[in-house]
Amino acid sequence: MFDQLPINNEKEKLSFLQKLHKITIVEKLVNPVGFILLLLASLFFTMVVVKMGFVMGVLFLIAVVAIPLVYGIVAHPKFGIIVLLTGAYFIMFLIRVVSTTFPLGTLMDALEGLLILGFFIKQKQYKDYSIFKGPISYMILIWVAYNMLEVANPSAESRLAWVYTVRTVAFVMLMYFVFMYNINSIKYLRVLIIMWLVYTVIGATYGIWQEVFGYSKIEQASMDADPDRAALYFIDGHWRKFSIFNDPVVFAYNMVLSFLLCVGLVWGPTRPWKKFLLVGLALICFVSMLFSGTRGAFALIPVGMILFCILNFNKKIMVLGIIGAVGFIVLIFMPTSNPNIHRFQTAFKPSNDASYLLRQQNQARIKPFIHTHPMGGGLGSVGVWGQKFSPNSMLAHFPPDSGYVRVAVEMGWIGIILFCILMYTILRTGIINFYKIKNGELKAYCLAMTIMIFAINVGNYPQEALVQFPTNIYFYLMVAILNKCLDLDNQLQLEAGQTTPLKQALVA
Repeated sequence: MFDQLPINNEKEKLSFLQKLHKITIVEKLVNPVGFILLLLASLFFTMVVVKMGFVMGVLFLIAVVAIPLVYGIVAHPKFGIIVLLTGAYFIMFLIRVVSTTFPLGTLMDALEGLLILGFFIKQKQYKDYSIFKGPISYMILIWVAYNMLEVANPSAESRLAWVYTVRTVAFVMLMYFVFMYNINSIKYLRVLIIMWLVYTVIGATYGIWQEVFGYSKIEQASMDADPDRAALYFIDGHWRKFSIFNDPVVFAYNMVLSFLLCVGLVWGPTRPWKKFLLVGLALICFVSMLFSGTRGAFALIPVGMILFCILNFNKKIMVLGIIGAVGFIVLIFMPTSNPNIHRFQTAFKPSNDASYLLRQQNQARIKPFIHTHPMGGGLGSVGVWGQKFSPNSMLAHFPPDSGYVRVAVEMGWIGIILFCILMYTILRTGIINFYKIKNGELKAYCLAMTIMIFAINVGNYPQEALVQFPTNIYFYLMVAILNKCLDLDNQLQLEAGQTTPLKQALVA
């Protein structure tokens, strides 16, 4: 009987792993053992700095941070997605301000690789093959497969150029499946949208700061060191602004996307004070976009608003659309001495633009090559990689000046057909989903993504809009959100008892 009393029981013996778990996880090192471990770690770190120098100490500190960060990205993909989207938005600014020979851009490739690894690990545990089904998924898989096939293009001058290029046009597309798998709740979707808006405020504000106070010393030094770049940025006695982005084009296009995002969110079931904030942010995006001096972006806001009005065809929207159109017409034709507004006005008069006429001539010159090369000249045959790996080829010094032209030249008329079908499929899915979705919030998200994708596709003609950070990552986030909103809406309707499983299957 006495052996059953708790006071007579021996302490439960724990295995080594159980003790380690208790010390580190349960007690969080708040114990004598933890104190000793932290003391030893600090002594070891001090010895590293003393014996091997400050640089080795910094590398050691980076390694200490990197290991848990890598684990967090792989084991918790939702956290990894936030890291990826943050990195995509600020990586070019980091490259500009950090003086190092290390190729910081490869960090983004590493992040993508870790997320894909985490995706396959999760798929092994919780299989979900539904994300590989549907028109968009099929077209993305076909497009990726065609990019892989380009390595065997008989007209390609360099296989190495393919290696450097395929990651930016095909590998990054796999992020669509990562986004689709992990965006599984409205709560997480809200986090991503809010984060996007916060980053927009930073980008737009810094662009306005550049306009008011000028470039920083580092930014001005980069202009002074590259006369060709300075000639592109200094127009009509005024410096074009690029904020935290790589160049004014990327800056302007991201401000356009953020403007349209705000428009879509304002249309949704948002509280009045939030609507005022969104309208204010949209105006800030519009103003900062003007400071970029990117004429190709100026036309994208009315383009996106046209689709917005078509999808929301009613008397109120039509009245607001007419008022907005009148405002744009006044802005286009009013006399002004402001260099930003003057630059804006020239975007709607392309026949008077020498650069536009030159692009037309270049496109006419390359058409015979496209017609006679169904697979094009190979990935990386034009632009930087073409000049590096095949400098003596005809395409190495050809300026595509257009995302569509680049696809046609590098991947042939087969490639441009597939690319156009992909974009058509995305927009068609967005429009169909918009009319199917019942939840007001998800409907607003779907609307915003659809008009943004439509605008960026139009903008991909005068510029290469989908190949630079952060647009190349955020574009596939937009596509995933556009497609995922219907799935989330169906889940809500099913949970609310408004949709039977049979009807759910029919809607899907």
